Amino acid sequence: MSPSGHAVRGAPCWVSLMTRDLPTAEEFYRAVLGWEYRPGFQPDYSLALVNGAPVAGLGALAPTMEFPVSWTSYFAVDSADLVADRIRERGATVAVGPLKFGKGRVAWAADPAGAVFGIWEGEVDPQWRVGRKKGAPAWLELRTRDAFASAIFYGEVFQWETDDPERYDVRYEHDRVILRIAGHSVAGLTGGAVEGAPEPQIRPRWHVYFCVSDVEEAVQRAQAAGGTVTAPPEDSPFGPVAMLRDPDGGLFTVTSGTI
Repeated sequence: MSPSGHAVRGAPCWVSLMTRDLPTAEEFYRAVLGWEYRPGFQPDYSLALVNGAPVAGLGALAPTMEFPVSWTSYFAVDSADLVADRIRERGATVAVGPLKFGKGRVAWAADPAGAVFGIWEGEVDPQWRVGRKKGAPAWLELRTRDAFASAIFYGEVFQWETDDPERYDVRYEHDRVILRIAGHSVAGLTGGAVEGAPEPQIRPRWHVYFCVSDVEEAVQRAQAAGGTVTAPPEDSPFGPVAMLRDPDGGLFTVTSGTI
């Protein structure tokens, strides 16, 4: 995180990649998304920048850690302890934390279907948001078995609509549950994934979309930088998309459409 302001409670507030080869990951995402970097608040953690503004974090997995290489989506909370209790009360798992992390507190959890996400108590860079900024997260999507059950879980955990129904809007559109906060679409929940499927891209997970000006060009850059194409460019209800895998296995999607 790059602390300097408070995010809306229950809203996406950050994305980060944990990888086994940080220098290779930095060069790959520099080639594909145009990122520059500066050191984070701890060793082996870099802040990815677009025009000087932080858009994502990249961290190095310790050799002894068995965690898979993956992108993680984080949600802002007022109290990590209180939200961690809500997560456990609803049959989900808090795997790590809450613990002090930089100038805030963080916990990593898995929802009842197994999708991993993070919660963050503290300040975030006020320039960070899900939207249409090139090189930044354009959209977060939960791909799971039952989108409606997941919407109930996350809605209760983060209290979407409970305290401020005019700020939070959860509705069904384009075959998915859409979360809008303060009038902006920030995340979707899509059903149909199979938890035990052999292909990791269709297991329950929070998936990060990044904004690019040209999907075909981004795919070519990814392949040239050592990545692979998991799903080739295609049209979607939200414009052109393609799913990619970085050299260490991290999955993400690029899009040039309006989500």
